[in-house]
Amino acid sequence: GYSGIGPAQWASLAGSGALALFGFGGLARGRVGKAWVLTLFGRYRGSVRRTGLMWVNPLLLRRRVDVRLRHWRSEPMPAVDRGGVALRVVVLVVWRVKDAARATLGVADHQEYLRECVESATARVLSRLPADAFHDDTPTLRDADAVGDALTRMLAAEAEPVGIEVFSAQPTRIEYAPEVAETMHRRRVEALDARHRDTVLTSVVDSVEDTVTRLTTRGLVELDDYERKALVKDLTVAFYTGHGDR
Repeated sequence: GYSGIGPAQWASLAGSGALALFGFGGLARGRVGKAWVLTLFGRYRGSVRRTGLMWVNPLLLRRRVDVRLRHWRSEPMPAVDRGGVALRVVVLVVWRVKDAARATLGVADHQEYLRECVESATARVLSRLPADAFHDDTPTLRDADAVGDALTRMLAAEAEPVGIEVFSAQPTRIEYAPEVAETMHRRRVEALDARHRDTVLTSVVDSVEDTVTRLTTRGLVELDDYERKALVKDLTVAFYTGHGDR
């Protein structure tokens, strides 16, 4: 007759159940734009970037990493230009994780590491040029393309060792800090006024010279030195007044 399930059968069923659980526990689904970093007892055992259903040893510790192309816009960061003038800068960074193992195991938090690199690189790049050149035609921080290229190269070199690839780092806003904004605005207006006056004066002098030359060359008038100086003075006043009324 039937005497029930004995110890051997129970052991077999338990072993089969454990194997089934072990097997099903290793099933995983890989997704597009995601990667796994696998470790076993603290040792790196590989990375997985496959998509779809797969089997991974359940004993391995899995760390999911986002490897998609991403962008990050910073908060207004303090900086100074070459002259020590306080600035506020906002930077847009386009990046992705290229090496999941380095990004996960090389630093405690690769996103925080990237933020710190952005702050450091921004401060160094902006300190090379003045924010504005009021009286000189020298390169300034208003050249966004040149500043962005220098910032991208520096940031890419610093982020590469931890497996981060930087495609672009562009300053979207560079402005004076609130405590110096009003003063620098007045200086800019004064510089523009001075440049405008120089332009107007150059135009007036050219016009006077051309007028006097035509009058004397065509024989319309004969002028001695005193009359020439008086004519030049009158024409200068007339032309300058005409420019000022525009």
